[in-house]
Amino acid sequence: MATAIFYASSTGNTEEIASKIIDKLGLENSYNISNNQEDIKNIQKYDKLILATSTWGDGDLQDDWDESWDEFKQIDFSNKTVALVALGDQEGYDDTFVNSLGTMYEQVKAQGANIIGFTSTAGYEFEESTAVIDDEFVGLVIDEDNQDDLTDERIDAWIEDIKDDIL
Repeated sequence: MATAIFYASSTGNTEEIASKIIDKLGLENSYNISNNQEDIKNIQKYDKLILATSTWGDGDLQDDWDESWDEFKQIDFSNKTVALVALGDQEGYDDTFVNSLGTMYEQVKAQGANIIGFTSTAGYEFEESTAVIDDEFVGLVIDEDNQDDLTDERIDAWIEDIKDDIL
């Protein structure tokens, strides 16, 4: 079965990161739930998924993910391989940095997903994050506000790590 990426974007940053991932992996299936929240139902069609969100306020999910959350929580992720991506601002929100990633991780884990793509916290400066387990982020973390010069390098390293399991 094919791989798909699902993302939501308020300002365009998450969409830009998703586009880079799509291009680098050669993905044919992508869903911007900001354009159509009904697309969340399509998650059930795939056994390999990349889920991308940004973090808002004090660690909240992006609005479109938040509005779809009740339906998202009903999806069975057992027998699915999932890689997670989140954007955040480590300087402005250093005590809730990419907590949306932690929220998404906890939910797909509870629903049985095989989660891949953990990344190092090295090179980031923040106080707290629910997205850190055993000194690693539970997915790819991008900070376009403060470290956009590292984005492509981080995406490339992450893709190299997950490509055999996600394609």
